[in-house]
Amino acid sequence: MSKRDLLLEVGLEELPARFVTSSMEQLSERLQKWLQEKAIEFGSVVAYSTPRRLAVLIKDVSESQKDINEEAKGPAKKIALDAEGNWSKAAIGFTRGQGVTVDDIFFKEIAGVEYVHVKKFIKGQPTANLLSELGQIITSMTFPKNMRWANQELRFARPIKWIAALFGEEVIPFSVADVESERKTKGHRFLGEEISLSNASSYESELKNQLVIADPSARKALILKQLKQLEHENKWQIPVDGDLLEEVTNLVEFPTALFGGFEQEYLELPEKVLITSMKEHQRYFPVRNASGELLPYFVTVRNGDSKNIETVSKGNEKVLRARLADASFFYNEDQKIEIEASQKKLESIVYHEELGTLAEKVGRVKQLALSLAEALGVTSEEKELTARAAEISKFDLVTNMVYEFPELQGYMGERYARIKGENEAVAAAINEHYMPRHAEDNVPPSLIGAVLSVAEKMDTIAAFFSIGIIPSGSQDPYALRRQASGIVNILTAKKWELTVEEIVDMALDSLQKASKGSRDAAEVKSEVLQFLKARVKHLLSEEGIRYDIADAVLENQLDILSSLVERAQVLESRKEDPDFKGNLEALSRVINLASKAEDNGQINEANFENDSERALYNKFLSVRDSYSSLTSEAEKFDSLVSLKPEIEDFFDNTMVMAEDPALRENRLALLKTISFYIRQFAEMNKIIAS
Repeated sequence: MSKRDLLLEVGLEELPARFVTSSMEQLSERLQKWLQEKAIEFGSVVAYSTPRRLAVLIKDVSESQKDINEEAKGPAKKIALDAEGNWSKAAIGFTRGQGVTVDDIFFKEIAGVEYVHVKKFIKGQPTANLLSELGQIITSMTFPKNMRWANQELRFARPIKWIAALFGEEVIPFSVADVESERKTKGHRFLGEEISLSNASSYESELKNQLVIADPSARKALILKQLKQLEHENKWQIPVDGDLLEEVTNLVEFPTALFGGFEQEYLELPEKVLITSMKEHQRYFPVRNASGELLPYFVTVRNGDSKNIETVSKGNEKVLRARLADASFFYNEDQKIEIEASQKKLESIVYHEELGTLAEKVGRVKQLALSLAEALGVTSEEKELTARAAEISKFDLVTNMVYEFPELQGYMGERYARIKGENEAVAAAINEHYMPRHAEDNVPPSLIGAVLSVAEKMDTIAAFFSIGIIPSGSQDPYALRRQASGIVNILTAKKWELTVEEIVDMALDSLQKASKGSRDAAEVKSEVLQFLKARVKHLLSEEGIRYDIADAVLENQLDILSSLVERAQVLESRKEDPDFKGNLEALSRVINLASKAEDNGQINEANFENDSERALYNKFLSVRDSYSSLTSEAEKFDSLVSLKPEIEDFFDNTMVMAEDPALRENRLALLKTISFYIRQFAEMNKIIAS
């Protein structure tokens, strides 16, 4: 069967850099899925993207769909034939729907019942006849933000300017938002031209002649090569931030790296300020010497060739110089203001109309942090430092520097607190209480920082839940999922002997004392715990824990998170052991039968009727007495598993549901008591034994 290459390119006004990669992948996935659904065979797939285009080139696409030979199942024989043996309306209607006649019917037996079957042949259509549907693939795409333009109904990331669609050398005809597909594409906005593609397979090479490197991996590799060359020529070190490299790659079509400099005096600014000014606002790479010290230079990437590169460099220097001058002014002005004066300003800043001001938020966090510190048994000195750190944790939000560079919150607070003579632990905690800021970030290293971080995040979650603001779907405007993940990571890493339920209760108590929140506290607590459970489950998934094991340890209370995670890890590590299935079955059988007990009845040894009951009870007492002193979850699991011989002997020799109510209730009480300890570890009956 002959084959051709297929090209689909959507030309756009410049996309935001953060949209480019995911949109490229989405277009590629949707096109491949469409081909698979249409039973059209194809070969390798290459996706392309620049700020102005999303494209997919699929090699060796079949000229037609695959022919299909299949059997279709119809009604049962007794329905297909009437009493006289004639075909019923059901049989005739079935064959008509399959494009055959009753002469094509044959019977096949399925589970002891004969059913009507027919064989049908579906001739594959030419691929070219189906490709006009590609427009629907484009219009079905989704983006974080959409827009409409002119009088179009279509909502898309940016206005569509052109569409190139080729099957081999032929144009695939369709239109989207009044843009007709054609063979034309556009080169570099300033250095290239509009061109007509000769065929699909020449797409990348023809664009390269127009100074567009359509392959993002090739652009990224070229940028890295140029950075390495500048390092070599100048004996520099250019630290490459992965996110910044990705962003720069998606901002240009033809990259050319260049460098510039700034005045030595600006190196007196905090390093974080310098790097933020360069990276976040200008997309510049900082430069260091061989010792790792910051140098008064920057590297940027131009969207174009090296023509007039010196003029471009001077222009970038001018822009950065203005940024750094502002930063220097803000830094010096901020130091003139006392911390208490900044805190006073928080009283006039509304955090949320239903939750009060930032100053009120700080007050709740302080109370919650002190409650946590008390529960953790910290020293009186640590408690005082925690109180001070909480009091001034948000003062930097009203500084000039954080107003200009919001991403420096916490960092500038730590810096200014040190300058003002605050205790080192207090200063560090101001920065640490924002940690972890993202999925790859570390948890706060200090105790005070960790306490303050959990308090701040838990107050945020509890407060918003208490006024009915709960994340749903992709909607999470206050980043509550990230806050919850931060709490989970901290509690897991720090191994505090505090349950999640206790911490949630403290947060809700703080809100109640502040008269904030309009919803029932019990309902809010339940929702917050379920919300946190979802984040724990996500953490367990990332740890490689199988879903059923995660469900088993999460079935009951969240308890102490570090212990819960350790229990999941123990079960995950044991699931391939030869005796795991048998151990699981024995413990699960106890849980299942214990559920028939009407209440937590008392065990009466006088009602034991046989030795297997007594043996199980005595073994359980031995396990129970030593259980609380065991230091690891693996030891606890082994301790529970040690009951297996007695459990099996008990069930082999004892009728649990005896007719005598006293015997029955006593046996159920025994199982209920043992079940309590097993279920504390995990709901074993939810684990799939293979």
